[in-house]
Amino acid sequence: MINKQRVLDTFLELVQIDSETLNEKNFADRMVKELEALGGVVTTDEAGKAIGSNGYNVYASFEGTIPGDSMLFSCHMDTVKPGNGIKPVVADGVVRSEGDTILASDDKSGITGILEAIKAIKENGVAHRSFEVIFTIAEEGGLRGAKNLDYSRIKSKKAVALDSSGNVGKIINQAPGQNKIYATVVGKTAHAGLAPEEGISAIQVAAHGIAKMNLLRIDAETTCNIGTIEAKNATNIVPGTCDIIAEVRSRDYDKLQAQTKHIVDSLQAACDEFGATLDCKVDTAYISYNVNTEGELVKYICENIKDMGLEPNIVPGGGGSDANIMNRNGIEAVVLGTGMSKVHTTNEFIEVKQLENTAELCYRLMTKA
Repeated sequence: MINKQRVLDTFLELVQIDSETLNEKNFADRMVKELEALGGVVTTDEAGKAIGSNGYNVYASFEGTIPGDSMLFSCHMDTVKPGNGIKPVVADGVVRSEGDTILASDDKSGITGILEAIKAIKENGVAHRSFEVIFTIAEEGGLRGAKNLDYSRIKSKKAVALDSSGNVGKIINQAPGQNKIYATVVGKTAHAGLAPEEGISAIQVAAHGIAKMNLLRIDAETTCNIGTIEAKNATNIVPGTCDIIAEVRSRDYDKLQAQTKHIVDSLQAACDEFGATLDCKVDTAYISYNVNTEGELVKYICENIKDMGLEPNIVPGGGGSDANIMNRNGIEAVVLGTGMSKVHTTNEFIEVKQLENTAELCYRLMTKA
């Protein structure tokens, strides 16, 4: 039922509308027009004002006639940099950029699939279930659009977020939570040549604490990494402060908290030993989720993937998405692969066939009871 040429044409058009994070307004305006033209009841919010974006989240609902609870289809509208002035190139069934920007298949491949599925339903008069569409802002770098959704507007209790690399058929049923740790070790400055014994080197204290930490791969569910350690001083000054930024991810909430505590405790112990102090803040970026593979949602998706002649591939994820936030707000959500590859790089590409498969899967999920 889907129009394959229209799928490609829509994708090529959408990636050329600039929508880097916090600059999503033009793209959001276009989505409002698209969804209204397709008969959706469309509303927007003021999430952009809360996070410094010129855009807003877009909500649309479509009342259906076939049995089944309402289902939510979600994508994010923003892209990473460099995402302005994208010029897509199609060759040998693959879409790339010209090489000096990303392609923006993350996440406009998912948006293309949703829009095409609705167009195919409407133009062919096909009966469908009730469903909702959410297009968010500022997913990249903090899931801020999803965190500022008005969940009272959403009636669906099951959702798919079309926002992963990997071919259509991939289902991410669980993903980690993430804590960011911002720590400053405060020592004592002194002249490093005349009276170093009067100082407390914040770098030395931090290094001592870090040496006692378990880092990188902790177990099958948990990772931990220090991304920044910074102290800028002249070599003749014992450094008085040292800043550290670390992250912990885990698909198990208790492990997430335990590893976070281990990082903070290691720094505190080093400070206590050397007579320094610790100023530390832990920011929970998102919480893990785990959707039952034997539950109704995953089984329903798998059935439709198999009906397409594809093989479901249920895997755990390694990063956060809007699905993390939805699961914490009473919506059972999984992430689906759309075929995007090498995202967040200028080497990003997607096969045209994957764009078609994404649209086909959305169509089936919308029309099968």
